[in-house]
Amino acid sequence: MSAPPELPRTRAALREYGHVHRSVSAEVRENLLRLMGSGGPRFPGVLGFDSTVLPQVERALLAGHDLVLLGERGQGKTRLIRSLVGLLDEWSPAVAGCQVNDHPYAPVCPVCVRRSAEEGDRLPVVWRHRRERYGEKLGTPDTGVGELVGDVDPARLAEGRSLGDPETVHYGLVPRANRGVFCVNELPDLPARAQVALFNVLEERDLQVRGYSLRLPLDLLVVASANPEDYTSRGRIVTPLKDRFGAQVRTHYPLTLEDELALVRQEAVLPEGTAVPAHVWETAARFTRLVRASKRVDARSGVSVRFAVAAAETAAASALRRSALTGGEAPVARVCDLAAAVEPLLGKVEFELGTEGREPEVLHALLGRATAEAFRERLGGTNLSALVERFTGGATVESGDLVGAAELLRRVGAVPGLAAMIAGAAPESEDGPPTPGLAAAVVEFALEGLYLERRLSKDVLPGGGVYRF
Repeated sequence: MSAPPELPRTRAALREYGHVHRSVSAEVRENLLRLMGSGGPRFPGVLGFDSTVLPQVERALLAGHDLVLLGERGQGKTRLIRSLVGLLDEWSPAVAGCQVNDHPYAPVCPVCVRRSAEEGDRLPVVWRHRRERYGEKLGTPDTGVGELVGDVDPARLAEGRSLGDPETVHYGLVPRANRGVFCVNELPDLPARAQVALFNVLEERDLQVRGYSLRLPLDLLVVASANPEDYTSRGRIVTPLKDRFGAQVRTHYPLTLEDELALVRQEAVLPEGTAVPAHVWETAARFTRLVRASKRVDARSGVSVRFAVAAAETAAASALRRSALTGGEAPVARVCDLAAAVEPLLGKVEFELGTEGREPEVLHALLGRATAEAFRERLGGTNLSALVERFTGGATVESGDLVGAAELLRRVGAVPGLAAMIAGAAPESEDGPPTPGLAAAVVEFALEGLYLERRLSKDVLPGGGVYRF
């Protein structure tokens, strides 16, 4: 993204422009207060934390503190950290060509200090967008101090510079994020020596690179994420580093079904042209919450929102597959498509000991409970006696992930009260006449709910089943 052409391009023009130099903490504080006053979105895309996590984060930012977000996998820690970039100014000046993004008024790196003395107010200025002021490093056991902080650049030594010349330093990721936000994901996975290298960054705001006599005052907001230490056995946050963070904020999974559902809808990326009715979204969200609460699942490892997202995306993909194999009708996800997602989801869950070999059975049982809960919520007050009577004379209906919508509706026949069923199961579809795909999805949802409520029987088959009285 190019900066607006009217922005000044030299230090002299920057002064005439009236630009005021602020620290990153002051910049974030002022922008956060402005958004609070105007009621604008402060952390776009972050859902379910309004009354718990976000107030703590806001207090830390207003205090100018670095912070570490502590929580199980898939709780939105990285999403929250990346949203902090929106609290920076849209455009910020820097010395042109500076590796560490020095401010033109207050250069700190040896190269820019020298250039400032030589060029004075002719010092060239570039403008960086807020998105360029974000740096991120995934903590891995092979991360070295040089990667984070910096090391000697042998190419500059080859130019004839002396080993003690500070201009021979190649800066690492942290100083290159100067005057911005730097994130360390999975901080405990950093080796202890790399964590120790961050001590001065967090406390004294300077760098120590090998044996160089180099003090580089940094201006940045450091945010880290970590899993709870009782679960992350791969490493620990060393105690002195933990003490240097100004705030620790504990995150959590969505507290309500509404938050879970909103997150799943926001994060899922569906194949183009596919539709997922409201009752399928809700069933996927309820399924995730039941798996998370199950005693057969390791609660310390957590079950992330990505579980529900993958379930919804796989259900949509299953509907697309059915459409391709049965004549190209509009793909609409059904509850049988969620059942097809159970096997792929096994890798996202860590089960307790004693469940070996029965993992799919556990998930299928929990999916049944989720479907029953969604059925009671959406169709519990709807009169389905006419649909039940369809089976009292011995009729059967086979459904499954390869039974097309038109075929399923043909097998079921006329369904009195179908409009009321659709209004309850998929109310957002009331704007227009229901498509055969939506009608079939709601009918199958009703049949499955009646089976789970023991008002119908079902012979389970691979990919579906036969409903009977």
